[in-house]
Amino acid sequence: MGLLAELRRRSVFRVAAAYLVVGWLLTEVLTTILPALGAPEWTARAVILIFAFGFIPAVVLSWFYELTPDGIVRDHGIDPDDTGNVRTGKRLDNIAAAMVVLLIILVGLFAARQTSDDGDFVDIAVSSASVAVLPFVNMSNDKDNEYFSDGLTETLLHMLAQIPDLKVAARTSSFAFKGKNLGVREIARALEVAHVLEGSVQRAGDNVRITAQLIRASDGFHVWSASYDRELDDIFGIQDEIAEKVGYALSVSLLGAPEFDRLSSLSTTNPDAYDLYLRARKERATYSYGGLQAAEDLLKGALLIDPDFIDAKTELAMGYFHHVETGLMNPEDAYAEIIAITDQVLATRPDDVVATAASIFANAAVKATEGDTSVMPELISELEQVVVKAPKEWQPRILLVRAYQGMQQNDEAVRVLEDALVQDPFNPSIHYELGTAYMRLQRWDDARASLEKSLEIEPLQPNAYTNLGTISLQSGDGVNFVQQFLNAINVDPKDHELPGILAAFLYQLELVDEADDFRARVRALAPTSAIGYRIELLRAISLGDEAASIASARRAIEDGIDDRQFAYNGAVRHLLRNAVRSDTIEQEIRWISDRAPGIFDIEASLVPQKYRRAQGIAFGAWYVSLPREELMRRLDLLLEFGASLGFDPTANPATYLNILALRGETEAAIEVALERVFSRPVTTNPGWRDNFAQTHFSDIAADPRIQAALQRWEEEEASLRGQVRAYFADLRAAS
Repeated sequence: MGLLAELRRRSVFRVAAAYLVVGWLLTEVLTTILPALGAPEWTARAVILIFAFGFIPAVVLSWFYELTPDGIVRDHGIDPDDTGNVRTGKRLDNIAAAMVVLLIILVGLFAARQTSDDGDFVDIAVSSASVAVLPFVNMSNDKDNEYFSDGLTETLLHMLAQIPDLKVAARTSSFAFKGKNLGVREIARALEVAHVLEGSVQRAGDNVRITAQLIRASDGFHVWSASYDRELDDIFGIQDEIAEKVGYALSVSLLGAPEFDRLSSLSTTNPDAYDLYLRARKERATYSYGGLQAAEDLLKGALLIDPDFIDAKTELAMGYFHHVETGLMNPEDAYAEIIAITDQVLATRPDDVVATAASIFANAAVKATEGDTSVMPELISELEQVVVKAPKEWQPRILLVRAYQGMQQNDEAVRVLEDALVQDPFNPSIHYELGTAYMRLQRWDDARASLEKSLEIEPLQPNAYTNLGTISLQSGDGVNFVQQFLNAINVDPKDHELPGILAAFLYQLELVDEADDFRARVRALAPTSAIGYRIELLRAISLGDEAASIASARRAIEDGIDDRQFAYNGAVRHLLRNAVRSDTIEQEIRWISDRAPGIFDIEASLVPQKYRRAQGIAFGAWYVSLPREELMRRLDLLLEFGASLGFDPTANPATYLNILALRGETEAAIEVALERVFSRPVTTNPGWRDNFAQTHFSDIAADPRIQAALQRWEEEEASLRGQVRAYFADLRAAS
């Protein structure tokens, strides 16, 4: 009998095939599960070695022992002609053949999943010329030094991103793994990179020790590593040295480029200015009211030390956009500052894409605020070009999103944000912005999911909580609205608008005692703020004090406050509706116009935005005081202006209902009211009583179906009032 025949008779081939398949499967399972359970990386290698070393003994044993229907016996005791043994052998042959085929399939699938064209591991096709810079670990005794280690990481990211053909994972996605107990392989897979740069920073006084290591994720091999003990005033040299050595290692081993241009670091060599800059970046991370204030102060401090610190100037300019959105600055002042700063930046660094985008947006915003909306299409076109030029820059993208939203192009805004998320999947700001964009499209479930994901990554974002609260109103959940705003106040206690918005909600529910607690907070933080005026008016209305409410509204007009949180136009609306009830429309319009010249000039080509909104509010009074032909002419003019901005009058049910009521299309208005307004919870329509009490709604409100719907809302609001009151009672009892 030949050797091959004897090997086959003794089932050596069967055992070898079975061992390979079973070993392969167990190796795959264990090397996947062990890292997730927190086992050290060497355990995966140990599993592989154990199965490898066990192969030869398994094959040798199969020569001496055989599997039969009676169990495992020594080979010399087997009758080769026994039919049971023959059947068992054939069955094992079939199983072995099937297992070999299965092994080939698994190897092919594993190779397709684990290797790219050049052999590096990835879940999908990922270039080997890719790296993620993980946040350097702060090993200092003082945890406040963490901003310093984070700043070093950011600077290295900035420098490595300059290497041509090298893919560098976005900063925010890399930072999402900070403090997570995950292996290099798992992080690299999530970020779709082949290499990871990690390290640690230990700072003591004026001395710093930095370690860094570049790891190939597929096998844990250290491509490069080094440690540095330096004085702090040499931090810039250390950063440059680390970045250039990592860049060289990547270029030589992956890109085939032995040389590359010197990488540029941040635009300062002053360690104190750099220190303040890093602190500012950390403060700004959550975009909270207090954080933005602190970041501004720190950046100004850095610029006092080093007036030529271009990166600090760019950071300050972008911060002012968030100041506008958070209410820290009025738009006119903020845009003037942004223009002045970006002019300085571009004079020194004309190709700075962030400063370019900021300058374009601020200049256009000034004109739009003054009423020149013709600049908006050109603004979008210019920002689109900037984003194409620098697709990885996050800040120009968010400005483009704001431009799209200004033109009601909300689908385009979502597209830009979803594309950004592909590039930077763990960026909490992108998830937040995407959630806000979904809200504009009334995609409530998608919005909630994005906002919750944002908070999962960065839990200290007050604006994400407030948006979740707003979404809860769409389902009638007023208690959750309160809870989310309390969460926001807890993480951003310096923001006066958060308690103000909550107080406004409670006053509209006639929960005066509960609202007064938050009113006191506003009065302590910012008594002359726009929201401060707003809640004084709502408080007087809630108490039924007509004289106080009129006096409050007049103060807002006389002081010319901003229209933030509907403060200015809320006052205009209250005065005009009161004038309709008291038959003093002409006198009231004259009084308002004297203090805000041009506010009701609907034919003017350039009208400040807050005045244009006031014109829309005036139609309730004009319906009573103007001839119908003139009323319709003004309505058509306003709708024509809105159309130039992409405004769809049918998109908002309340707006569309008003238009139909003004036109006298009663049946169509009733249909819209029943199908699109009353089909939603009462929480989505604050001030609904006053709205339906207007003169142009009289025929609509008289309809029995509308009367029934109004009664249902009355009962729903009473129930909501009781739920919110009970919630606050429970809070007081628990404190």
